[in-house]
Amino acid sequence: MPDLLIELFSEEIPARMQARAADDLKKKVTDGLVEAGLTYAHARAFSTPRRLTLAIEDLLAESPTVKEERKGPKVGAPDKAIDGFLRGAGVSREDLEERETPKGPVYFASITKPGRAAAEIVAEVLEDTIRNFPWPKSMRWGTGSLRWVRPLHSILCILSAEDGHNVVPLDIDGIKSGDTTEGHRFMGSGRFTVHGFEDYEIKLKRDRVILNAEERAETIWNDATNMAFAQGLELVEDKGLLAEVAGLVEWPIVLMGDIAEDFLGLPPEVLQTSMKEHQKFFSVKNPKTGRIEKFVTVANRETKDNGETILAGNQKVLFARLSDAKFFWENDIRVASSGADAWLESLKNVTFHNKLGSQGDRIARIAALASGVAPVTGASFGEADKAARWAKADLSSEMVYEFPELQGLMGRYYGEVAGHSAAVAAAAEEHYSPLGPSDDVPAAPVSVAVAMADKLDTLTGFWAIDEKPTGSKDPFALRRAALGVIRLILENNLRLSLDAHFDRQLLRHKAHETQDDKLAAALAKDLEQEIAEHGVLGAVVHTVKAAIDGELPKHIDTLRETLPDTSADLLSFFHDRLKVYLRDQGVRHDVIDACIAMPGNDDLALLVARARALQDFVGSEDGENLLQGFKRANNILSQAEEKDGVEYSYGADVKFAEDDSEKALFAALDAAEGAIASAIKAEDFASAMGTMATLRAPIDAFFEAVQVNSDNDIVRRNRLNLLSRIRVICLQAADLTRVEG
Repeated sequence: MPDLLIELFSEEIPARMQARAADDLKKKVTDGLVEAGLTYAHARAFSTPRRLTLAIEDLLAESPTVKEERKGPKVGAPDKAIDGFLRGAGVSREDLEERETPKGPVYFASITKPGRAAAEIVAEVLEDTIRNFPWPKSMRWGTGSLRWVRPLHSILCILSAEDGHNVVPLDIDGIKSGDTTEGHRFMGSGRFTVHGFEDYEIKLKRDRVILNAEERAETIWNDATNMAFAQGLELVEDKGLLAEVAGLVEWPIVLMGDIAEDFLGLPPEVLQTSMKEHQKFFSVKNPKTGRIEKFVTVANRETKDNGETILAGNQKVLFARLSDAKFFWENDIRVASSGADAWLESLKNVTFHNKLGSQGDRIARIAALASGVAPVTGASFGEADKAARWAKADLSSEMVYEFPELQGLMGRYYGEVAGHSAAVAAAAEEHYSPLGPSDDVPAAPVSVAVAMADKLDTLTGFWAIDEKPTGSKDPFALRRAALGVIRLILENNLRLSLDAHFDRQLLRHKAHETQDDKLAAALAKDLEQEIAEHGVLGAVVHTVKAAIDGELPKHIDTLRETLPDTSADLLSFFHDRLKVYLRDQGVRHDVIDACIAMPGNDDLALLVARARALQDFVGSEDGENLLQGFKRANNILSQAEEKDGVEYSYGADVKFAEDDSEKALFAALDAAEGAIASAIKAEDFASAMGTMATLRAPIDAFFEAVQVNSDNDIVRRNRLNLLSRIRVICLQAADLTRVEG
């Protein structure tokens, strides 16, 4: 069986598109071949700045002959129907066969599709692939209609076997396929003929082209780390930059240069970001001081002076770039040292969202919420408020304007210059975290308070204006924000009522939306205690009355209808995110649902503690058997209540017990009820469920020994009320009706 080699040679392909393009080439070609009947053993795709390559091993030499039987119209059908069937099947009337069917005689046609040579199929599939390639951006050149990411120069397409190779004939807008390619743009020896993949790869390397992107990246990394190690330095790891640079060169030559002394005082993150974003340079640091002292650049060619001219040019450009960074840094330092009032004032004129106000409005809301959350995280009220008001200040700085990815980090540096405490400065950097499932979660109390307030304000804001995620669309990253809040709570073991904080922040958004000074004045007070004592709307009315003389806001009544629904919907969204988070950790979905159904489900730490205990419980033999006993009791009781039209919820008395197992169950329930209730109150769910497990044996014995629906009505009612006790006691821990099994 022959091997297939395809190379599409063009001008430079953007590095960010290469890996995806190689995968697309492999998928489109192999899918097309298989669909046409050509199977293969193995396929590999490669990319360099100037070529996409696909190598397929052990391809069928031709597609198999296919025989197909097709059912046609009934015998005696109109000629037009029969003629249409003949055309579609590609047969004549003489080829039709009449067969008896339950619906009468019907025409059948036997169709034989002969196999086709691999070259013919490959040509069709490759042309379709090239003409319909899914580039994110493409262009036309010259007078042709073909679109490609950059002008396409040549197509190599050959089928090779032990006895030689053959070119697959193909002509796309004047670009004819062949068996030749060329190596490096500057160091290559011109076009050369290839006979198969191994020959192709060897000749490319001889002409200074490393075909495999992973090999190029490994070469860059090894050469750069060795070069840094030789000078007692360390290369700063950056996998994204490494992959990008490997897509910029076909023959990587690593060069190390110096950073001028003028710039060594800049924060290392500034140096690293500036060199990466503008020049695609790697940073080299001194492990003893942490300073970035040198850089590594990767050239695409060997030179007689060993890269000195290239390095000199790069250093000249870098000097100009770092001069800009130094200018931004020094200007920002001057502003920060004077208190940065200008930055904070300017944020009042920066729109966050046209329905949610300016960044200044948002900062005020975050500060209010952070102050409310502070007691839970262990932060002081004053520091939480100060940190929240400082956290976004660096958005107005020149450095962040130039390098947005440094937001937060620069806030920490500038916070130290402005005289803020270490906790406040650190919160500026850490309050954006966690950004993803693998990102670190802040642990410092002030940082946690501001991070949570920032994310909760975003979530409540977009819920307030009804711009929630839909399907796969989440333009404001609200799912990520909710997961961030969940991780902040769980990984710091915080105990708080999310629902109350939702309500407070939703009211703040309402105050902004309605421009209601009275409501805003009420919210300026500390509502934490008021909400606890009077409920959400009661707290608003109470604090407004206490703060202001005169008529209450007219729209307070409308809040009574809209706010609870919005808050409940947002909590449901959090529960959905929590399910995903816990399922990834192996907690069953039905176990999570059973715990969400319990009171206090807006206290996520409590909810998760309950879920983990329940997961362990139902995973044990006693737990599994007790669950079956509970479900049996619940089913019998539910059916009886529906049939009788009454609720059996009290009145079980041991004096009506007839069987020893029945009396034993009464005793077991009496012993377990108080212990379970006490454990639940103490939030010791493991103990509560351990006590529940002791009910397994008496419940099993009860069902084995007695018939609940006795002929004696008094005994029957007593036993149904006894089942009700089982249900009530077991449901203290979790809603076991939602647990499968």
